[in-house]
Amino acid sequence: MTERLIRLMRIINLIQSKPGILARELAERCETAERTIYRDLEALHAMNIPISNYGHGKGYAFISNFSMYPLDWTEQEALSFSMLPSVLEQIKPLLPEGFDSAFEKVMGVHQKEKSKRADIVQHVTDVIQMGTPAYREDGTSFLYDIIQASLSQQTIQTVYYTQSRNEESQRNIDPYYLVPRDHRFYLIGYCHSAGDIRTFRISRFRNVKLLSQSFDKGDFNLKSYMKNTWSIERGEEQIRFKVKFHADIARYVKEEELFVKPKMTPQKDGSLLFEVTVNHEREFMNWVSQYGPDAEILEPKSYREVMRQKLERWKILYEA
Repeated sequence: MTERLIRLMRIINLIQSKPGILARELAERCETAERTIYRDLEALHAMNIPISNYGHGKGYAFISNFSMYPLDWTEQEALSFSMLPSVLEQIKPLLPEGFDSAFEKVMGVHQKEKSKRADIVQHVTDVIQMGTPAYREDGTSFLYDIIQASLSQQTIQTVYYTQSRNEESQRNIDPYYLVPRDHRFYLIGYCHSAGDIRTFRISRFRNVKLLSQSFDKGDFNLKSYMKNTWSIERGEEQIRFKVKFHADIARYVKEEELFVKPKMTPQKDGSLLFEVTVNHEREFMNWVSQYGPDAEILEPKSYREVMRQKLERWKILYEA
């Protein structure tokens, strides 16, 4: 049984290292008969190892991105495995020779891959340059810790500053996605305090600590969550805006990299009719305002009136 187990692992490693390897070569490398290899492949298939035969003369390979190496452990799985020697201490005399060295090699591979991934995350973090809020003297972003926690699916503990209430609170958050918006980074994840999905601005984190607790995103879908959200601020409304952009800037509007899908209809005079549905108006209104008199809100009438009143206040301000 031990001999077959070793051979099965060797078959998996050989197929992974050389996709398309033939049964004949597998038999030669494993020092056994081809018919034994066929029985072993059937056994692996029964264990749901996704090995596929690509046809006569084309050999075997894994389906999709299946891999036995590097070890794709969660922190919880690695912790559980590291406790194995202490659990088996009482029956250690019964374990086969070589168990200790095999265990050390497996844990060594895990530590090496963990270190390699940490280096990659650090390089990515160094490449991403973030600004700092004007009121803060330090430029700590905690981006490295958040990316690392998201990749390893670890819950983070943080002190977060809520601007609307002007207060700090300690929270445990499952970091699902990092989203760049308007020169800032936001974290979308499950907030344990709120018991729901929340959006957090990275610059408002006061500290970040990775916990040993792991999480699963479940069926969360970012695209559905952000549907009809103009930038990052989500709402419950469905507001259909219709804006006319002057011909001089129409081509620049078409180049805007947007998070929602607008309907853009070129007009005969070169202007552009821009139609989009958003669930919150504030960020969209700010975006339209940057184009000044080259953008005219046609619908809804109520927001056309909001813009008119805003322009009136500006006029009074600058005439004073």
